[in-house]
Amino acid sequence: MATAVVTGGAGFLGSHLCDALLARGHRVICVDNLETGSLANVSHLRGAEFEFVQADIIDPFFIDEPVDFVYHFASPASPIDYLRLPLHTLKVGSYGTHHALGLAKLHRARFLVASTSEVYGDPQVHPQPESYWGHVNPIGPRGVYDEAKRYAEALTMAYHRQQGVDTAIVRIFNTYGPRMRPHDGRAIPTFLRQALQDRPITVFGSGQQTRSFTYVDDLVDGIIRLAESGHHTPVNIGNPNEFTLLELAQAVIEITGSRSELVFEALPTDDPQVRRPDISLARELLGWEPTVQLREGLQRTLDTSGTGALTGSLPA
Repeated sequence: MATAVVTGGAGFLGSHLCDALLARGHRVICVDNLETGSLANVSHLRGAEFEFVQADIIDPFFIDEPVDFVYHFASPASPIDYLRLPLHTLKVGSYGTHHALGLAKLHRARFLVASTSEVYGDPQVHPQPESYWGHVNPIGPRGVYDEAKRYAEALTMAYHRQQGVDTAIVRIFNTYGPRMRPHDGRAIPTFLRQALQDRPITVFGSGQQTRSFTYVDDLVDGIIRLAESGHHTPVNIGNPNEFTLLELAQAVIEITGSRSELVFEALPTDDPQVRRPDISLARELLGWEPTVQLREGLQRTLDTSGTGALTGSLPA
């Protein structure tokens, strides 16, 4: 039985990864400070093969048993969170990544860091291949997240090259599914929450900016394939089907049967105008591509989550 440590394992993505690893017969040690994660996301994971450790990985932490995989997913990821916690976001990307890599080195474990499409910034190359170095404003408000992830990638490669740690880097594109926080500020949970309450749906800018949305089950499948591949340099995992935010809003209204209308607000600083992954490498290296398309994924999210979870309301 392999043992996997998942930092940020009580978060949206991390908890789904814990589910999948346990289903594959792994022992899972979930490490989370619960700043943006929630025990509710892992409360169903009970038994001898799952352990929860409450810790903040900006401080050194240790695991007193053999470890085979370290999945480093800890970080504020929503703009609401990293704008509220700018210094902590930078510390998780630096100190936290350093400590997680040190754990992998100590146990001679395979290490995978969750990076992001945000390392491409507001891209001038479209779609974005892994070879593109990005177009990031390091001193803008989004820079605390973008640069934390870029630094985490650099640190990961330094540990691989100098210390011989077996590392991998996944660049994650916009992901959605059950367990999203309804007030985390990102487009899909915001649109669903507003639509289910028949409130105006807030679209920033003209709504013509594009995103590519990946259902969480597809993402986790790609991540595990990458972790087990032996590959070291970054790999995009995302859905190459591109939608404008207006198209997304209309899809949400149709699927929910909402009476919501659209309202437009000013575009946030440094908000990317386009975003779509080139997944040629993932197809060739991992035999991976997404299988769940947007409308199906939105319907699954509605069916699995329930209205209360998506609106942030308590059950009657």
